[in-house]
Amino acid sequence: MQKALFLDRDGVINSDEGHYYIYKIEDFKINEGIIPSLKKITEAGYLLFIVTNQGGIAKGIYSESDVEMVHDHLLSILEKENIHIEQIYFCPHHESVAACDCRKPNPYFIKKAIIDYNIDSTKSYMIGDSPRDIQAAEAAGIKGIKIQSNENISVYCDQIVKGEI
Repeated sequence: MQKALFLDRDGVINSDEGHYYIYKIEDFKINEGIIPSLKKITEAGYLLFIVTNQGGIAKGIYSESDVEMVHDHLLSILEKENIHIEQIYFCPHHESVAACDCRKPNPYFIKKAIIDYNIDSTKSYMIGDSPRDIQAAEAAGIKGIKIQSNENISVYCDQIVKGEI
């Protein structure tokens, strides 16, 4: 079985300072500590996944293709650093428009990855900056780590690798 690290996107991987919705490449800024942290995690044998709510799609603020362009941009940055993301899961829904099963705090995407990638939930983690991230992690049976928005995740990744969390 594999061990995995799940990450929220906005406020964890990239800065959401000054923007509620990040859907333009020019607004996409990687947070401090992400590159070395993800390198360390992958070197320790963890698979990487992104699980993100993108409710602006349902609200008509931006499109799925806008999200895919931002994700392609992120993946190209990470690939240059030899960091591989197994899968980016995003929920395009919003409860103000219609209910769904994939929007966090529902654990749908985390549970899907656990099954699809043969992940050991007892050795896996989710880092998020919202209570709904942690609720989704716990509902999927993995450990949730709550950070402040745009906080450097290095200390948490060091603790994961050392088995301290």
